[in-house]
Amino acid sequence: MRRFHAMNEPVFVWPVRGLYAITDGASSPQALVDQVVAWIAGGARVVQYRDKGGDAGRRLEEGQALRTVCRAAGVPLLINDDVALALAIRADGVHLGRDDADLRMARACLGSQALIGVSAYADLARAREAVALGADYVAFGRFFPSVTKPDAPPAPIEVLRAARRALSVPVVAIGGITPENAGSLIAAGADLVAVIGGLAGLEPQMRAQRYAALFPAA
Repeated sequence: MRRFHAMNEPVFVWPVRGLYAITDGASSPQALVDQVVAWIAGGARVVQYRDKGGDAGRRLEEGQALRTVCRAAGVPLLINDDVALALAIRADGVHLGRDDADLRMARACLGSQALIGVSAYADLARAREAVALGADYVAFGRFFPSVTKPDAPPAPIEVLRAARRALSVPVVAIGGITPENAGSLIAAGADLVAVIGGLAGLEPQMRAQRYAALFPAA
């Protein structure tokens, strides 16, 4: 178990279990901050800032604002894909996909205390390699039809069971996850469920609470 803290700021502990909330754009930086604040109030244990192809200045502004919110709440903030942005805003780490930065390069840039997650899709061998290289968690999916990534190849639920037996790091499930179907993934071994579309819309705190309630021990 690793503990992270900064002067006069709350400690967060890794690993965690529960809701892994992922942003997907907002009408304004303030709207994004308000959304993330509501998710954290609803029980989100990890927040990932995901903004594909956005303006660099806006991404920097939003990233800095989210870092302040997450640090105050003791919730880790990870950046999707962008090691340079994570370094610039002193985020807690990054999440890397197949076409993103090399894990070893990200570790060299961000340091030993950064949290680095890797997408393994449905590939247990890729997950094993990532863990051997120092990944702090691996993500599998998609498990259900996804509005965010409709063309992503499906992953069988058995990969979660195999990963739970084989890996020593947290296992994340992603892809079309709702409060109604998440239970099967948790039972199969998912430590966290990563959600994008299921958190969008009105009443963001209530939406987060429905996922967080699936992890009573968290």
